[in-house]
Amino acid sequence: MKVPSFQRLVLISMGLLCSLALFVAISPLQLTRQSPQEVSMLIGLSQANLSEPWRITMTEEIRQQAKQYPDMRVIITDAVDSSDRQIEDVRRLMDYGIDLLIISPTDSQKLTPIVTEVYHKIPVIVLDRAVEGYDYTLYIGPDNQLIGRETGRYVSELLGSRGGTLWEVQGRAGSPPAIDRSAGLREEIARHPAIRVLQTVTADWLRDQAEDALSTLVRREPLPDVIVAQNDAMAYGAILAFQKAGLPLPRIIGVDGLEGSNGGLDLVRRGLLAATFICPTGGKEAVDYARDILAKKSGIPKKIYLRTQQVTAQNISWAMDPYRSVRRPRPREEPITLGFAQVGSESRWRLANTRSIKEAAQVAGIRLIFEDGKQKQENQIAAIRSFIQKKVDIIAFSPIVESGWEEVLSEAKAAGIPVILTDREVDLKDDTLWATFIGSDFLEEGRRAARWLLQYMEKHPTPDGNVHIVELQGTVGSAPAIDRKRGFEQTIAPYRNFKIIRSEIANFYFDQGKAVMREILKTETQRIDALFAHNDDMALGAIEALEEAGLRPGKDVIIVSVDAVKEAFQAMLKGKLNCTVECSPLLGPQLMKIVRDYFDGKELPTRIITSEEVFPAETSRAVIARRRY
Repeated sequence: MKVPSFQRLVLISMGLLCSLALFVAISPLQLTRQSPQEVSMLIGLSQANLSEPWRITMTEEIRQQAKQYPDMRVIITDAVDSSDRQIEDVRRLMDYGIDLLIISPTDSQKLTPIVTEVYHKIPVIVLDRAVEGYDYTLYIGPDNQLIGRETGRYVSELLGSRGGTLWEVQGRAGSPPAIDRSAGLREEIARHPAIRVLQTVTADWLRDQAEDALSTLVRREPLPDVIVAQNDAMAYGAILAFQKAGLPLPRIIGVDGLEGSNGGLDLVRRGLLAATFICPTGGKEAVDYARDILAKKSGIPKKIYLRTQQVTAQNISWAMDPYRSVRRPRPREEPITLGFAQVGSESRWRLANTRSIKEAAQVAGIRLIFEDGKQKQENQIAAIRSFIQKKVDIIAFSPIVESGWEEVLSEAKAAGIPVILTDREVDLKDDTLWATFIGSDFLEEGRRAARWLLQYMEKHPTPDGNVHIVELQGTVGSAPAIDRKRGFEQTIAPYRNFKIIRSEIANFYFDQGKAVMREILKTETQRIDALFAHNDDMALGAIEALEEAGLRPGKDVIIVSVDAVKEAFQAMLKGKLNCTVECSPLLGPQLMKIVRDYFDGKELPTRIITSEEVFPAETSRAVIARRRY
């Protein structure tokens, strides 16, 4: 039961007296000046620690942004890097009757159960470190693998074709940011055989630990050409270690880009850091979204990956916005012109996506110039060039494949026209060629399909316990095909009795799904237990092929697919499809909001992931009536 405002504030005051560990982001003076009725939003912030400079900055951003809303109060707890302590903190915050929890977990795995428990009662925003699964309202954080790749690219630029040596200073062992940043760095370094990683040091994100560890290394190891530290505090520790040893500084790269004395930006200005990569904390965004969530506003995404920007001495004055110098002022009364290059009309999903974009543009008063690429990259490139010639204000497109866009997107940037990616991403070395991405998490879709299949087959095992899987892939080189396959394979990898016996391309088409499945049934000698299709259309085509062969889809062959179009629900009602993983095509309203935000001067995140669900067959009857596509 919701605790009345007055009682809640009394509980807060009592909590302050009872726990020295609890820090409240309001003063007693503010409590006495406002009546209890004016406090309509009570937010709990469970912080992993208040020792790292980056987390201190995050906490201060939350505290300051909350002051913008007179009816909002925030209670802040410090878990001092203890997962057990943080679980206790969360339970204490719930006892205070908070309306929404913001949590930055100490450990993703250990905090997942308590986050899931809270999520079933109140909204939860997860900051920085994601928990396992999707039992939260919104995740806000950096794209740590991207940060790692960008640091690796800068290392390769610094060292050139001759290459060189590298030391890596990592954060806390086993923490997702440390793992992902290191993976991204090494992925990029692997492309340059002349660059070698000589040493890896763990320093728990702390300056002192980095200084101590490197002070030992510099006395007994060959010195590196470059040091990559996973945050600026550890980068500063590396600087101090070399200075105390009387050694010339190697080129040092940090991450965080915080202001203040000896922060990353200060160290770049002083020439002590070669570069830092700004890693926004998400504190301000968390407060703004908390207000929107509690106000029950529509269009809340599932994940937001904040923008990272490389900062060197050469670009520090404009690093936060690569388009700032070219953004053209536009009279307020003049409508925004958006050029949109669609992939084609290959599926029911794509047709719903096109309708959503056209309808949303009309509602938003945005002039839309729409071009259909007809499943050809050259058509999309020609469409983008036509938009540049027409001097549109902004371009959006859904790339048919990940590569081959550098030239045309460079032309758009040179013309001062920002580019938004929808539905599908690109693989480009220069991430400033596009402003943001909005769409689904294809990797997670593959994982969710696999998790559902694992759980289903555990309850309905085959006679010999082995599960033979056929996979129908989408378009070669497309982001959804690449990532759904990878996510599915990663998830089933630990289970040796689950094996993909055939993986064939059907290009997201119903007809090809049917034809390819028909051929598999003619040639495959092993038993087929399950089908994973990268979209519903291919699954629906495969269902017809199975029936032609005298098999019972949904019974003889268990089928899980992706998209959750209405026809998939109809197939589930007939018992022919077992599960569909949602990939929402209704991106139009969020795309128009992003366009408006850009021209209102708001900074765009790197990636916005839509909120989606998993629908097993047993839910289909209750859900189908409210499906919009």
